[in-house]
Amino acid sequence: MSTASVSFRPGAVLADLLPASRVRDIALVVGGAALTGVAAQLSVPVPGSPVPVTGQTFAALLVGTALGTRRGFLALGLYALVGMAGVPWFAGGTSGAGGASFGYVLGMLLAATLVGALARRGADRSVARTAGTMVLGSAVIYAVGVPYLMGATGMSLSAAVAAGLTPFLLGDALKAALAMGVLPTAWKLAGRRG
Repeated sequence: MSTASVSFRPGAVLADLLPASRVRDIALVVGGAALTGVAAQLSVPVPGSPVPVTGQTFAALLVGTALGTRRGFLALGLYALVGMAGVPWFAGGTSGAGGASFGYVLGMLLAATLVGALARRGADRSVARTAGTMVLGSAVIYAVGVPYLMGATGMSLSAAVAAGLTPFLLGDALKAALAMGVLPTAWKLAGRRG
């Protein structure tokens, strides 16, 4: 199947532009997990919060969008499982389950799945739709991460929102803006190539 016919096939995501094979899918899943692990090392502490600013959320949303529902879920699932098993590739070189920010990792797993499903419906092909996709993905991450932060630290809801959501909104807006440029541009370049 030619690249041109794949790029415009309904339900296609960017990863589907590559020749289909089981090896491709395994490489994409492992690569998505590794990209998320590397991006998690771009970590800046936030004063008063046990949750750092990282590149991890951007990578998770990008992986989900580019790989689609199933591969995005598998990539972030692999990332979570390997980190829980002791590989130090969570934020700041940490590993294991149960830390204050582990809920965000679980949220990223769900968010990658959601944005992958939306991408299969073309939500990554225009700037406006990509923005909406990134906002929804980020909302899922917070919907899991903030309550988990509350449970792990004993914080009240308002304290968890102040420590685990509010300081990150500007950064998430910047990450969404970056995705709004990258994803639709990738589709345009793929269309020109075909």
